[in-house]
Amino acid sequence: MLAMLCSIGLTMIILACALPAYNLWWPMFVVVFYFLCPLPTKIAKRGMQSDGRAANAMFATIGIVMSSFALPIVLARAEVIQWGSCLLTLAGNVGVYATILAYYFGFESIDSGMW
Repeated sequence: MLAMLCSIGLTMIILACALPAYNLWWPMFVVVFYFLCPLPTKIAKRGMQSDGRAANAMFATIGIVMSSFALPIVLARAEVIQWGSCLLTLAGNVGVYATILAYYFGFESIDSGMW
């Protein structure tokens, strides 16, 4: 189920870039945020001796997630991409981040008090 949800999200992002009506690959830059999203949490889990580190990790993670939603909106407002491409990218973001969240709650939260 997680693989299907992630592949649907990535397919929407590829469609936002590759459809002949849009034909610009700028929305593909949100994929960088998908790789950066779990890093603050993974780093904070290594040294869980203080709550301040967990709060900083959550703040950084939320900043990365919000940036991935803001990038297509800013590109559409600047008329670099079309609004249809922006909406497809936002829908893809929801699918991919739902997959990441389900993975953390399903598999990683058992041995960690981070969440």
